[in-house]
Amino acid sequence: MSDFHQRGPITTLPRLFAGDLEVRERELKFFARRVPLTLVIPCLVSELDQPALAGMVQELAKVPYLDTVLISLDHADEAGFQRARAYFAALRRRTVVLWNDGPTVRQVRDEIESRGTPLSEPGKGRAVWMAFGYVLAENRARAVALHDADVVGYKRSLLANLVSPILHSSLDFDFCKAYYARATTRLHGRATRLLVRPLLQALGDVVGRHPFLSYLAAFRYPLAGEIALNADLLRLLRIPGDWGLEVGLLFEVLRHRSARRICQANVASLFEHKHQPLSPLDPTQGLHRMAVDIVKHVLRTLAASGVMLQEGLFKGLRVAYQRYAEDAVSDSFAVATFNGLEFDRHAEEETLETFSRALAEGCQQFQEDPLGTPPLPNWARVISAFPEVGPRLIAAVQELGGVVEP
Repeated sequence: MSDFHQRGPITTLPRLFAGDLEVRERELKFFARRVPLTLVIPCLVSELDQPALAGMVQELAKVPYLDTVLISLDHADEAGFQRARAYFAALRRRTVVLWNDGPTVRQVRDEIESRGTPLSEPGKGRAVWMAFGYVLAENRARAVALHDADVVGYKRSLLANLVSPILHSSLDFDFCKAYYARATTRLHGRATRLLVRPLLQALGDVVGRHPFLSYLAAFRYPLAGEIALNADLLRLLRIPGDWGLEVGLLFEVLRHRSARRICQANVASLFEHKHQPLSPLDPTQGLHRMAVDIVKHVLRTLAASGVMLQEGLFKGLRVAYQRYAEDAVSDSFAVATFNGLEFDRHAEEETLETFSRALAEGCQQFQEDPLGTPPLPNWARVISAFPEVGPRLIAAVQELGGVVEP
């Protein structure tokens, strides 16, 4: 049984009992009449060939309270887009397929850039950003949820648990972050267990107590891709275009909302999705690149919170991280052994060594360029520079046949 101990500035919502899903869904259907919900799924066209997405579609087709599913589709040609339209028809509800490589959508994006608002390279961050812009343009949803497209063994109860804090009329949360245990026959979640947690502990040692560190440390799974939020936030958030998306979003939400209106919810007992290759020798690929990006964004958001990160701090940070990361390996071994799971200590140590190099690389890149690649602009700025962007984006999607009514 999950405990309900509260720690840190945000509220943690555990699932103490399984409950009756149908009763909860009827309740959410009632709430959703007042707060229409859109689910955003950033998706590569290659995901259409994966069983994980097929299982998600099958489960989401049963959800009675969803108004719209918005697929932000990347790396698709014309045939891939048409295939996606047919594929997501199985949802049997209003579906928008936002074809980011479609000619009319590209024209809108090019015009946004021509108005002085540079955009990032294609990636999850930009796909989410485009989806948020479309939701704002429609002005239909009052709440938005975000799912990754690669959740293995997806159950629709995950969505119900995620959106309940936002839709429920008696609660006053504007942002909800998912948390869960990532395990199969062994422990997963390497980036959280062996990078983020030890890094936050080490920063606490070298920086001292700081509200933003306490805020980040309060999240049990800060890298979770599943979130729900009030649609009013969409116009204010600046979104990183790289692997720093999740950390960057947490910082942006705190800039615009009190921590008391931010929560995390236990959405699933176990959770599994595809794994990035470690790529230990190449910092531009796989989990290695992800780790470098995460380090840079943690440092940048900490600096933006008012912490002076002087040059001498980084050596101490690396030493402190190494100690906490080694402890994290030992802790993970104990958890795996207690639960009768497999544990490959060599693989864990190799991951730790890669993350240690990623920390050094991330610190160096931060020192050389503290601002780094600018995040994507918030939609308030885009709309100010390009007032007709909303109708243009809607027309671009409709012209391609991207809106599919049930």
